[in-house]
Amino acid sequence: MRKYLHINLSDRSIQVEELHGEAVIRVGRHFIAKTLLKLGAATVDPLSPENPLIFSAGPFAGTNFSNANRISVGCKSPLTGGIKEANSGGTFGFALGQLETAGLTLYGASADWVVIRITKEGEIRFESAEPYMGKGNNEAAALVLERYGKKVSFSLCGPVGEYLGLAAGIAFADTDGRPSRLSARGGVGAVMGSKKVKAIVVDMDKMPTFHDRKKVMGAIREYGKRLSNEPAIDVFKRVGTAMMGDFTNRIGGLPVRNFSAGRLVEASQGPLKLGGDYIRERNVGRGGNPSHACMPGCMIECSNVYVDEKGQELVSPLEYETLGLMGSNCGLEDPDDVARLNGVANDLGVDTIEVGATLGVLMEAGQGAFGDVEFMLQALEDMRRGNERGRLLAQGTARVGKHYKVARVPVIKGQGISAYDPRVIEVTGISMMLTAQGADHTSGNVPAYDCKDKSTEELVAVSLDAQIMTAAVDSLGLCIFGRSVTNVSADLIVAALNDAHGTSFEPSFIQTLGREALRMEWEFNKAAGFAEADDELPEFFYTEALAPSGKTARHHSAVANRRLRELLG
Repeated sequence: MRKYLHINLSDRSIQVEELHGEAVIRVGRHFIAKTLLKLGAATVDPLSPENPLIFSAGPFAGTNFSNANRISVGCKSPLTGGIKEANSGGTFGFALGQLETAGLTLYGASADWVVIRITKEGEIRFESAEPYMGKGNNEAAALVLERYGKKVSFSLCGPVGEYLGLAAGIAFADTDGRPSRLSARGGVGAVMGSKKVKAIVVDMDKMPTFHDRKKVMGAIREYGKRLSNEPAIDVFKRVGTAMMGDFTNRIGGLPVRNFSAGRLVEASQGPLKLGGDYIRERNVGRGGNPSHACMPGCMIECSNVYVDEKGQELVSPLEYETLGLMGSNCGLEDPDDVARLNGVANDLGVDTIEVGATLGVLMEAGQGAFGDVEFMLQALEDMRRGNERGRLLAQGTARVGKHYKVARVPVIKGQGISAYDPRVIEVTGISMMLTAQGADHTSGNVPAYDCKDKSTEELVAVSLDAQIMTAAVDSLGLCIFGRSVTNVSADLIVAALNDAHGTSFEPSFIQTLGREALRMEWEFNKAAGFAEADDELPEFFYTEALAPSGKTARHHSAVANRRLRELLG
């Protein structure tokens, strides 16, 4: 049995629901889509009290099951107007699991800013948020830990979320207490801000009970053994997600200067400084930590702690999407510059993908020069202050592009495109087009697939396969970076679910879960008013050839959607 908390902020009433078996398993993205549809959230104003904010932990949360302690946050996105599930690592899902709590939904809005306190004794309190208001996430997190002790986890609405900036995410504690793991995309932090919830603080306690604990522990060991034997996991541990920069630069799919080029550094010029190998060598030489687990028990350790030339921490983590969008996309070439910007963005609690895309468009508009770090830092400082310019920038790429009348705005459904140029990395581009989540690469990322001579129809099938598996693991609290094991271990995963919660699913359940989640998300967006045309890439991707490959986008929403409907039946 797991508890689920329904918290009405308007009158501070709390309903505790008991969940059993299947209800503890169909969580994350699946639960979010099902709940938002049931509540009719597709037609509400996303920043109104009527938009519920959902926090959902996985069925193995609270254990040392590697990469199985992620937290999903869901609502109607104020950035896209569609459905949003933004998941994160850190310790928050772990803490909920240790309190045998599957999640919580925030309804309505508080009259005053509050901290929600959830204790291991089962008490839920509403406390004043006054000590934390207006402070950066780093200072707020330090105050939270000082007030509540080290054996807690927390979620934070940062200063940009306080004034409902749409680039705001929700920050969660990492394994060292940093507020550095973000459910970043889609403006979920603005929804938390609209509800006047500054923080949620949850006790950690002990491993939760299971139907057959011995078998679950055996599955945890077996999963870990398979991870340790997987070469892809060793690469993640050694160089982290930054390794993707080396790959995308080589094939010409790296976002460079507002997606105007696909390669920052030619092979003859030496290594890409924004790539995994270079960053590892520099960081290790300075005494930094190249392998860091963002979640308790995670064996992948793709995170890092990046330090400056004096060995002082600049940021944790420094990852590919930030290196791409706040780095090469803005004309930067040195990881130290990106790390400093990343640290500020984390303190503000904003999505580095969205902010990086926004700053690239701002440079495109002539407001600053590509490569100007001081210009970028000033833009972030304006966002911190919440002055007129800062509040505009915090509304994200699409709105900033419209304000400055920029023709080249890299968004889909109003959300900044991830660091994979769709003219070259075509399957991921199709996933970003078709997903209900907006331009989110994690919906179905297949960056290395050979797309040469493949039709739209063929590539949609590849994208759908990836989307189904991603939706499934997002619905189980699992990290997608374990997919080289997870995707071929349905028997192990489903048996572990059955042993944990007394169910009797077949291995095909994984596919079923993913398909159901996707169907409900598309149903939500249709109810929210989205049409086929909303899946199209911006025009410049079709008309501007990308150097050095000379490629233009060749996949259109009409054909892609027709094939998607055929595959779904």
